[in-house]
Amino acid sequence: MGDQAEAAGANDERGEEHATVDSLWTIPNLVTLARLLCLPVFVWLLFALPSRQAAAWLLGALGATDWVDGYLARRLGQTSEFGKKFDPTVDRLLFMVGIVAILVNDAMPLWFGLAVLAREVIVGGTIASATLLFGMDRFDVTWWGKTATFLLMFAVPGFLMGNSSIPIADAFTVAAWCFGIPGLLLSYYTAIAYVPMIRDAVRTGRARRVTS
Repeated sequence: MGDQAEAAGANDERGEEHATVDSLWTIPNLVTLARLLCLPVFVWLLFALPSRQAAAWLLGALGATDWVDGYLARRLGQTSEFGKKFDPTVDRLLFMVGIVAILVNDAMPLWFGLAVLAREVIVGGTIASATLLFGMDRFDVTWWGKTATFLLMFAVPGFLMGNSSIPIADAFTVAAWCFGIPGLLLSYYTAIAYVPMIRDAVRTGRARRVTS
């Protein structure tokens, strides 16, 4: 999640400089927009068609292509301030709407879906509040946070596929648990680890406001 938001930092570590472009209509932002427009298609596949298998493949593809917009931002030098906010917002929206839809479709264990949603709401709400109300500086997602997201992005469509009519549905259910339990545990571990990072970022943001 949030690859464009990390593009500038990743380039700084390699000693490269990429100017931040002041435009909404960059290629990475258009890719992010295309991923967002797939959300109603996912809901249509799941409820109107209906096909759990097709919906699972689409959701899995959206998770697997999460890195594309960030890669393009770095490769093309099109990192934008809008993209830094748009990309993670779309990622979180796809993730949360996907989970809610699958829960409504009764294709995922209720406790698992609620546990993932609770973590997303708490962490996302805390970061948004700290940024808007206290001027928190942005900080990059940790490696463990990225790993947790990766695992969960494959576990969620895995549960959906496991409740479809395909012959190997049981294998997808087993795989979903193998990805889901470590991903869930890691996500809560990183949520705790973000507490001091958020506190330090808020302190830095406040100090900058005072001196500016």
